[in-house]
Amino acid sequence: MTLSEKKRLQIITAAETLFASGGLEATSMDQIAAHAGVSKRTVYNHFATKTDLFAAILEAMFDKVDQGPRIIYDATRPVDQQLREIARQEVDMLSSPAFLQVARVAFLQLLKDTALAQAINKPSMGCLRYLEPFLKAAVAKKALNIADIELAAKQFVYQLKSLIFYPLLYGMTTDMSRHDYLIDETVKMFIARYKP
Repeated sequence: MTLSEKKRLQIITAAETLFASGGLEATSMDQIAAHAGVSKRTVYNHFATKTDLFAAILEAMFDKVDQGPRIIYDATRPVDQQLREIARQEVDMLSSPAFLQVARVAFLQLLKDTALAQAINKPSMGCLRYLEPFLKAAVAKKALNIADIELAAKQFVYQLKSLIFYPLLYGMTTDMSRHDYLIDETVKMFIARYKP
Protein backbone atom coordinates (compact mmCIF):
# COMPACT_ATOMS: atom_id res chain seq x y z
CA MET A 1 0.00 0.00 0.00
CA THR A 2 1.45 3.38 -1.00
CA LEU A 3 1.66 6.33 1.38
CA SER A 4 -1.12 8.05 -0.60
CA GLU A 5 -3.36 4.97 -0.27
CA LYS A 6 -2.66 4.82 3.47
CA LYS A 7 -3.60 8.48 3.90
CA ARG A 8 -6.76 7.97 1.86
CA LEU A 9 -7.72 5.06 4.13
CA GLN A 10 -6.97 7.16 7.24
CA ILE A 11 -9.27 9.90 5.92
CA ILE A 12 -12.08 7.44 5.12
CA THR A 13 -11.78 5.78 8.55
CA ALA A 14 -11.77 9.13 10.37
CA ALA A 15 -14.71 10.45 8.36
CA GLU A 16 -16.70 7.25 8.90
CA THR A 17 -16.29 7.63 12.67
CA LEU A 18 -17.18 11.33 12.67
CA PHE A 19 -20.13 11.01 10.28
CA ALA A 20 -21.57 8.12 12.32
CA SER A 21 -21.37 10.13 15.56
CA GLY A 22 -22.21 13.67 14.37
CA GLY A 23 -23.63 13.41 10.88
CA LEU A 24 -22.37 14.76 7.58
CA GLU A 25 -23.45 18.40 7.97
CA ALA A 26 -22.07 18.74 11.49
CA THR A 27 -18.63 17.40 10.51
CA SER A 28 -16.11 19.74 8.92
CA MET A 29 -13.22 18.83 6.66
CA ASP A 30 -10.95 20.38 9.33
CA GLN A 31 -12.27 17.90 11.91
CA ILE A 32 -11.75 15.02 9.49
CA ALA A 33 -8.18 16.12 8.76
CA ALA A 34 -7.38 16.43 12.48
CA HIS A 35 -8.96 13.07 13.30
CA ALA A 36 -7.10 11.39 10.41
CA GLY A 37 -3.79 13.02 11.35
CA VAL A 38 -3.36 14.61 7.92
CA SER A 39 -3.49 18.13 6.56
CA LYS A 40 -6.69 19.66 5.26
CA ARG A 41 -4.98 19.96 1.89
CA THR A 42 -4.37 16.19 1.87
CA VAL A 43 -8.08 15.61 2.52
CA TYR A 44 -9.00 17.85 -0.42
CA ASN A 45 -6.37 16.22 -2.64
CA HIS A 46 -8.24 12.94 -2.18
CA PHE A 47 -11.81 14.24 -1.94
CA ALA A 48 -13.00 17.50 -3.49
CA THR A 49 -16.16 17.60 -1.34
CA LYS A 50 -17.68 15.97 1.71
CA THR A 51 -20.18 14.33 -0.63
CA ASP A 52 -17.32 12.69 -2.53
CA LEU A 53 -15.84 11.53 0.76
CA PHE A 54 -19.19 10.19 1.96
CA ALA A 55 -19.65 8.30 -1.33
CA ALA A 56 -16.18 6.76 -0.87
CA ILE A 57 -17.08 5.70 2.67
CA LEU A 58 -20.27 4.02 1.48
CA GLU A 59 -18.43 2.28 -1.38
CA ALA A 60 -15.81 0.99 1.09
CA MET A 61 -18.54 -0.21 3.44
CA PHE A 62 -20.45 -1.91 0.61
CA ASP A 63 -17.24 -3.66 -0.42
CA LYS A 64 -17.02 -5.20 3.07
CA VAL A 65 -20.51 -6.69 2.84
CA ASP A 66 -20.56 -10.41 2.01
CA GLN A 67 -22.91 -10.72 -0.95
CA GLY A 68 -22.41 -14.48 -1.37
CA PRO A 69 -21.67 -16.33 -4.61
CA ARG A 70 -23.68 -15.90 -7.80
CA ILE A 71 -26.25 -18.66 -8.22
CA ILE A 72 -26.74 -20.00 -11.75
CA TYR A 73 -29.97 -21.73 -12.76
CA ASP A 74 -29.69 -25.54 -12.71
CA ALA A 75 -32.37 -27.25 -14.82
CA THR A 76 -31.82 -30.53 -12.93
CA ARG A 77 -33.06 -29.06 -9.64
CA PRO A 78 -36.51 -27.72 -8.66
CA VAL A 79 -36.71 -23.98 -9.31
CA ASP A 80 -38.42 -23.29 -5.97
CA GLN A 81 -35.52 -24.91 -4.12
CA GLN A 82 -33.06 -22.69 -5.98
CA LEU A 83 -35.16 -19.58 -5.32
CA ARG A 84 -35.13 -20.42 -1.60
CA GLU A 85 -31.32 -20.55 -1.73
CA ILE A 86 -31.23 -17.17 -3.49
CA ALA A 87 -33.66 -15.71 -0.95
CA ARG A 88 -31.66 -17.11 1.97
CA GLN A 89 -28.47 -15.56 0.59
CA GLU A 90 -30.25 -12.22 0.10
CA VAL A 91 -31.74 -12.26 3.60
CA ASP A 92 -28.36 -13.15 5.12
CA MET A 93 -26.87 -10.09 3.42
CA LEU A 94 -29.79 -7.74 4.21
CA SER A 95 -29.84 -8.72 7.87
CA SER A 96 -26.08 -8.76 8.39
CA PRO A 97 -24.68 -6.20 10.84
CA ALA A 98 -22.29 -4.91 8.13
CA PHE A 99 -25.10 -4.23 5.65
CA LEU A 100 -27.37 -2.70 8.28
CA GLN A 101 -24.52 -0.39 9.33
CA VAL A 102 -24.10 0.79 5.74
CA ALA A 103 -27.83 1.37 5.43
CA ARG A 104 -28.12 3.27 8.71
CA VAL A 105 -25.16 5.52 7.93
CA ALA A 106 -26.48 6.21 4.42
CA PHE A 107 -30.24 6.32 4.73
CA LEU A 108 -30.97 9.83 6.01
CA GLN A 109 -28.17 11.41 4.01
CA LEU A 110 -29.38 9.80 0.79
CA LEU A 111 -32.86 11.21 1.36
CA LYS A 112 -31.39 14.69 1.67
CA ASP A 113 -28.91 14.44 -1.19
CA THR A 114 -30.23 12.95 -4.42
CA ALA A 115 -26.91 13.61 -6.18
CA LEU A 116 -25.22 11.36 -3.63
CA ALA A 117 -27.83 8.67 -4.22
CA GLN A 118 -26.97 8.74 -7.93
CA ALA A 119 -23.23 8.73 -7.21
CA ILE A 120 -23.40 5.52 -5.20
CA ASN A 121 -26.28 3.84 -7.01
CA LYS A 122 -25.59 0.11 -6.81
CA PRO A 123 -28.20 -1.72 -8.85
CA SER A 124 -26.20 -4.92 -8.68
CA MET A 125 -26.13 -5.54 -4.94
CA GLY A 126 -26.89 -8.99 -3.58
CA CYS A 127 -28.88 -11.35 -5.76
CA LEU A 128 -29.70 -8.56 -8.22
CA ARG A 129 -26.18 -9.20 -9.56
CA TYR A 130 -27.43 -12.42 -11.15
CA LEU A 131 -31.18 -12.83 -10.62
CA GLU A 132 -32.28 -11.64 -14.07
CA PRO A 133 -30.04 -14.13 -15.95
CA PHE A 134 -31.20 -16.84 -13.51
CA LEU A 135 -34.86 -16.08 -14.25
CA LYS A 136 -34.22 -15.87 -18.02
CA ALA A 137 -32.61 -19.32 -17.92
CA ALA A 138 -35.54 -20.70 -15.90
CA VAL A 139 -37.99 -19.23 -18.43
CA ALA A 140 -35.99 -20.70 -21.33
CA LYS A 141 -36.30 -24.14 -19.70
CA LYS A 142 -40.03 -23.54 -19.06
CA ALA A 143 -39.60 -23.76 -15.29
CA LEU A 144 -41.14 -20.27 -14.99
CA ASN A 145 -43.37 -18.10 -17.19
CA ILE A 146 -42.26 -14.47 -16.87
CA ALA A 147 -42.90 -11.72 -19.43
CA ASP A 148 -41.13 -8.89 -17.54
CA ILE A 149 -37.93 -10.33 -16.06
CA GLU A 150 -36.70 -7.04 -14.58
CA LEU A 151 -39.99 -6.47 -12.75
CA ALA A 152 -40.12 -10.05 -11.47
CA ALA A 153 -36.56 -9.80 -10.10
CA LYS A 154 -37.44 -6.58 -8.27
CA GLN A 155 -40.68 -8.08 -6.93
CA PHE A 156 -38.72 -10.99 -5.47
CA VAL A 157 -36.08 -8.82 -3.80
CA TYR A 158 -38.39 -6.02 -2.65
CA GLN A 159 -40.71 -8.53 -0.98
CA LEU A 160 -37.76 -9.71 1.12
CA LYS A 161 -36.70 -6.14 1.81
CA SER A 162 -40.15 -5.05 2.93
CA LEU A 163 -40.67 -8.03 5.23
CA ILE A 164 -37.17 -8.38 6.67
CA PHE A 165 -34.72 -5.57 5.88
CA TYR A 166 -36.82 -2.45 6.56
CA PRO A 167 -38.15 -3.64 9.94
CA LEU A 168 -34.54 -4.36 10.99
CA LEU A 169 -33.29 -1.04 9.59
CA TYR A 170 -35.92 0.95 11.48
CA GLY A 171 -35.43 -1.06 14.68
CA MET A 172 -39.03 -2.30 14.54
CA THR A 173 -37.89 -5.89 15.07
CA THR A 174 -34.83 -7.91 15.90
CA ASP A 175 -36.68 -11.23 15.57
CA MET A 176 -34.76 -13.29 13.05
CA SER A 177 -36.56 -16.54 13.92
CA ARG A 178 -39.25 -15.86 11.27
CA HIS A 179 -36.83 -15.40 8.40
CA ASP A 180 -37.17 -18.99 7.14
CA TYR A 181 -40.95 -18.69 7.20
CA LEU A 182 -40.88 -15.35 5.35
CA ILE A 183 -38.46 -16.73 2.76
CA ASP A 184 -40.71 -19.75 2.19
CA GLU A 185 -43.82 -17.59 1.80
CA THR A 186 -42.03 -15.22 -0.59
CA VAL A 187 -40.94 -18.11 -2.81
CA LYS A 188 -44.42 -19.68 -2.74
CA MET A 189 -46.01 -16.40 -3.79
CA PHE A 190 -43.43 -15.91 -6.57
CA ILE A 191 -43.96 -19.44 -7.89
CA ALA A 192 -47.75 -19.05 -7.73
CA ARG A 193 -47.49 -15.91 -9.87
CA TYR A 194 -44.95 -17.19 -12.38
CA LYS A 195 -45.54 -20.93 -12.64
CA PRO A 196 -45.67 -22.15 -16.27
